[in-house]
Amino acid sequence: MLEINELRDFLDEKVDYYNCPKFIETDPIQIPHSFQLKEDIEISGFLTAQLAWGNRKMIISNAKKLMSIMGNSPYDFIMEYNDNQEDKIDFVHRTFSSVDLDYFFRSLKNIYQKYNGLEAVFSLNNSKELQSRISEFKQLFFELEHQQRTEKHLSDPAKGSAAKRINMFLRWMCRKDDRGVDFGIWNSISPSELSCPLDVHSGTIARKLGLIQRKQNDQKALKELDDNLRILDANDPVKYDFALFGLGAIEKF
Repeated sequence: MLEINELRDFLDEKVDYYNCPKFIETDPIQIPHSFQLKEDIEISGFLTAQLAWGNRKMIISNAKKLMSIMGNSPYDFIMEYNDNQEDKIDFVHRTFSSVDLDYFFRSLKNIYQKYNGLEAVFSLNNSKELQSRISEFKQLFFELEHQQRTEKHLSDPAKGSAAKRINMFLRWMCRKDDRGVDFGIWNSISPSELSCPLDVHSGTIARKLGLIQRKQNDQKALKELDDNLRILDANDPVKYDFALFGLGAIEKF
């Protein structure tokens, strides 16, 4: 492992390189960037993040199709959605089907009507650490009647998952910087609380750099990574997601 200051300098340089508007052009974050209304940004961001597994071009293509299904007005669509529309949905992304999408629409409507939106839900029980609140979010998200199969599309840290897609969504919403990539439109969660979206790319690079010892990309590995990234920057640890992802997915470091 590099000496701590050398490692920080190396990763800070990569963050500076990748955390810029050009990054948006090939990343799923471009989908919420096509909206201005806070609710449109967070709903499109949440749904896009849940599709973020597999080839990035396919993710972006299917997320655009999903926005088209919603008339490119996510919040209005969600608030007007009713059960009679289920048969009109034609959507598949890997194992995420129309059945799952119908429930996601209904649950989001419930969240905005009953709980005042996604930010409010994630801000419940603010005294608890964020991964516990993600687990509680999943319980609340599935409080309506649903098919059991749909539950697999939201990860649960309490069951050992690194919850990459939810953590990525929270990075988008909560992380504040001046580079124009992450939105920083949620003020109720501090960037210092965020966890790195841990996937095959960031995990591989984190192990090469000595930031993780554990072999599996699970909740224990995420805790290990988070602790080490907070040593590098306690206020903005997840900025290093840009460096780890760029080194792994783009540079094949």
